[in-house]
Amino acid sequence: MLIENLTLINFRNYTAEKFHYSGGINIISGGNAQGKTNSAEAIFYLCTGYSPRATRDKQVITYGGDRATVKGEALTSYGKTEVEINFFSDKNKEVKINGVQISKIGELLGNINSVFFSPEELKLVKESPEDRRRFMDISLSQLSRSYFYALQKYKKILSQRNNLLKSEEREIIYDTLPIWDLQLAEAGAKIIVERNKFVEKLSPLAREAHLFVTGGAETLEVTGDGNFEGEENEIKEKFYSALTERRETDIERGHTTVGPHRDDLKIKVNGIDVRTYGSQGQQRTGALSLKLAETEIFKDRFGEYPVLILDDAMSELDRSRRLRLIERVKGMQTIITCTEPDCIPDYEKYNNIRIEGGKIQ
Repeated sequence: MLIENLTLINFRNYTAEKFHYSGGINIISGGNAQGKTNSAEAIFYLCTGYSPRATRDKQVITYGGDRATVKGEALTSYGKTEVEINFFSDKNKEVKINGVQISKIGELLGNINSVFFSPEELKLVKESPEDRRRFMDISLSQLSRSYFYALQKYKKILSQRNNLLKSEEREIIYDTLPIWDLQLAEAGAKIIVERNKFVEKLSPLAREAHLFVTGGAETLEVTGDGNFEGEENEIKEKFYSALTERRETDIERGHTTVGPHRDDLKIKVNGIDVRTYGSQGQQRTGALSLKLAETEIFKDRFGEYPVLILDDAMSELDRSRRLRLIERVKGMQTIITCTEPDCIPDYEKYNNIRIEGGKIQ
């Protein structure tokens, strides 16, 4: 999978620019606040329909403007694909695939796939379980639209169940809670099954990637909670039983205390919890290894690598780790942002794009 070009119009600090990418390593360099990360963000938008940075779509429109456009053309194993997203100041965004407007964002997923790393991704290993669930959900949603729709359904049921738990009418709670529990267990079981499979694939791939990048100096271990295991029907029954057992606690606290919305990943380096005891470099390498493992899962699923976006990935890595990382990603289209191109060893060999003030130099 290759992104051939990217057009930005009134997007962030870009007035009108068109990027052309090579199939290998692309280096986007420039000083701080020149627009490097903005271009990386735009690619992620084309793949998932949302930003890893903006809380609202309207924030990407150039200050004072009323509309912005991001358009990308990609070459996949199925042929050429064009994705266009138009943002408006007074209404929701509009998404087109090969010129046809789609009605559901789920229809966008899987057309162009990407794996995104930025300093923010360090949350994966150093912050809350929510960040690790987000990592799994973004990846699994690109891998499977059915997962995306199951996740949407689960969140809706969970919200309704939580609203019920906050009710002051205890009789209504006890009468209707079993109905919501059954629906939540059914939707949740689908999510749990796919996450279990994902972690099972991710763990050995992340371990191998980490050994490669660190030159065998460190061993990465990734495991899931293991709260619910087995086939989907078995998990559904276990989840329903857990909801029943926690019913009084949930009523007392006013929210659902068990389920995939509380899942987490345990990440260790050399047997030590990297979240608590890992150095900044270990945390960065650990997060990078998870992302490299993710690219292999995409390759196994679709027969081709996703676009790998490494936004400011080289800081905190010593030269030897940079060399090994570059060696690792040579087989896939990779877009790397950094302040100076020499952050990449032998940068002259690769496609270099210099950005100044939202313009390609």
